[in-house]
Amino acid sequence: MPRFSVIVPAYKVQAYLHECLDSVLSQSCPDLELIAVDDRSPDACGAIVDEFAARDPRVRPVHLVGNRGPGGARNAGLAAATGDYLVFLDGDDTLTPDALRAIADRLKETGDPDVLVHDHALTDWTGAAVRDGFATQLTEEGPAPFRLEDRPGLLRLPAVAWNKVYRREFVERADFSFPPGRHQDIAWTYPALMAAETLATLDRVCVHHRRRRQGTAPGTSRGHFDVFDQYDRVFAYVDQHPELDRWRPVLSRRMVDHLSALFTDRHRLPRRVRAEFLLKARAHYRRYRTPGHPVPVRARLRHTLVRLGLHRTYRALELAKRLSRRTAHRATRLAKALRTAALRLHYRVQRRLPLRADHAVFAAYGNRGHSCNPGALEQAFRTHAPHIRTAWIAGAEHHHTIPTATRRLRPGSAAYWTALARSKYLVNNTDFDHRLVKRPGQVLVQTQHGTPLKHMGLDLQERPAAARGMDFTALLDDVDKWDYLLSANRHTTLTWERVYPGTYTTLEYGYPRNDVFQQATSQDVRRLRESLGIPEGTVAILYAPTHRDYRRTQRPALDLDRVLRRLGPRFVVLARAHHRHGGPLATSTGRIIDVTDHPSVESLCLASDALVTDYSSLMFDYANLDRPIVIHSDDREAYEASRGTYFDLRAFPPGAVARSEDELTDIFASGHWRGSRSTQLRSAFRERFCPYDDGRAAERVVRHVVLGQTEPAPFLPLAERFPVPSAAAVLELPPQATVERAAAPSLVAETV
Repeated sequence: MPRFSVIVPAYKVQAYLHECLDSVLSQSCPDLELIAVDDRSPDACGAIVDEFAARDPRVRPVHLVGNRGPGGARNAGLAAATGDYLVFLDGDDTLTPDALRAIADRLKETGDPDVLVHDHALTDWTGAAVRDGFATQLTEEGPAPFRLEDRPGLLRLPAVAWNKVYRREFVERADFSFPPGRHQDIAWTYPALMAAETLATLDRVCVHHRRRRQGTAPGTSRGHFDVFDQYDRVFAYVDQHPELDRWRPVLSRRMVDHLSALFTDRHRLPRRVRAEFLLKARAHYRRYRTPGHPVPVRARLRHTLVRLGLHRTYRALELAKRLSRRTAHRATRLAKALRTAALRLHYRVQRRLPLRADHAVFAAYGNRGHSCNPGALEQAFRTHAPHIRTAWIAGAEHHHTIPTATRRLRPGSAAYWTALARSKYLVNNTDFDHRLVKRPGQVLVQTQHGTPLKHMGLDLQERPAAARGMDFTALLDDVDKWDYLLSANRHTTLTWERVYPGTYTTLEYGYPRNDVFQQATSQDVRRLRESLGIPEGTVAILYAPTHRDYRRTQRPALDLDRVLRRLGPRFVVLARAHHRHGGPLATSTGRIIDVTDHPSVESLCLASDALVTDYSSLMFDYANLDRPIVIHSDDREAYEASRGTYFDLRAFPPGAVARSEDELTDIFASGHWRGSRSTQLRSAFRERFCPYDDGRAAERVVRHVVLGQTEPAPFLPLAERFPVPSAAAVLELPPQATVERAAAPSLVAETV
């Protein structure tokens, strides 16, 4: 008997069914049966179901002789199910990786409850996933299992079948089944929650529910009138079970909230039936309302609308609201236009005032926090040129990263434009505001933010996927404003001068942000590891993949949970997403620590024991620490085709190269990640790309640019540099002692 019966009705979902079924069969918990029900679909759903059944014995196809709708199709799946627990998915939904394992663990932890409620995310046509707004109801704190009386807020969650799992014996004992109709989930969900003797929650997104694009025209059918029949069934169930009568007021409020939401969404109902829908909603309100139970203040307007059936009043209110919104919008636009004009005038006036020779303004990564090369230079300005007053441009949410001795500037403010107009020194690792007019006497230092492996600048003219509409004329206009450009090695110098042609001076002094690697101490490393929560005696792997230009949505190429399960408890992962990733790279657990929002990647490098990356320029910086680097390159051809690289990383790597997740696991399990061959490769890599990063790059830049000392101090040879060792440098790790071999390879769906 399998642990889970996953029931998937399929009707007109041929474009999504492969992804749905793959997401089930690739689960790390293989103890399941997949009951795919072809609801007499006129497209290829039936053939797709049979294809999956032919190659995986866990798939049990069910072909209905006639279309029964989603409720009937689910009932057919129920009749065939043999698993301990029932999982329902729509044919265009997907399970998230490791969802069933997380569910199985929570079921075991809570004593196999009748119903377990988990979280979900809504995925729109763009691929963006948004977590449900009622996730706070799913906290796992407190005793479990429990009854609905202990957590009545669960009734506020969407009344759908696919955000819960149900014990099959409980469903059969209660004789539950899905009724016909468009809103059949209502008559299933509420009775199941009320009847369950034991409930539990899982605060984890287990399902991605797809909201398919239907266009912007209002609906043309009366399909949503089915909602009234479904609530009739819910209250009939309460009538048949008097012990549940205490839930009647709550159900009444949920019903009114639902009916008003359907009515006020102009895309749900045709205009010609809206008045009729509201009249029927009023009848249901009067039939099922419970006197003596006050309505919450926030819901009184909606309840009054339904109670009185005020269709014309609602239309008048909507018209007034639209007019008010339009007026407010125009007023806001006018205020913004006046403010913009005032700031432009302010900037012009400031440009006519004398430059402040003792002022410098810094920014990084499009006005994010104090970081990277500009951050290191700002500190060096205060140390080696203390007569210079420094200011940092950043949004208010990043101000906490700025040192107290540095003035904070908000982008777009009057102080911001004053600083750009009158500061002598301008330092950035990207570009300043395109409206910046560089004045005679101003000095602009462009630091960049890494050694180039992937194509940059003018080389992107033939890479439209990577360029994404880049204005190359504007790019060259910005280059013409540069006075100095920093470089960490000869490869970078030659590349920058070709892809960013201009009259600037290249300072081949190393990257200031890497100075800390030569200056940090073992005590600093210990402090950083403690602040990140890295357990003592473990190997911390920093996993930092770069952005994929050829993918619409970004996803990690590694199943970090699976990798760590195979490597054993001696390893942890610091997961850092690229700033264009759009969110965290992984969910933080005991052994996975998501550090995407950490303000300093240099601190993460110091805290780690090894780096795993793909094509990120971080590898060139990390090599200065002389710590192991492993390249995970499983999509080289696709990356080369979309972005292109300046040299074949596999031919000249900084360490071991893995072409798959299994190879990566073997590299760490066998000890090859820090073996003699990896050390030789890293040594050659450092000779080529790290000749100048000896811990004094920022000082050299300040002495040249500000103090006029154009002869740099001698560079310390690589053989005489002794960067702080990693915490794991003294650990003895037995090769392959903790590795578990996976029973089958994990299948990962990719959206391109």
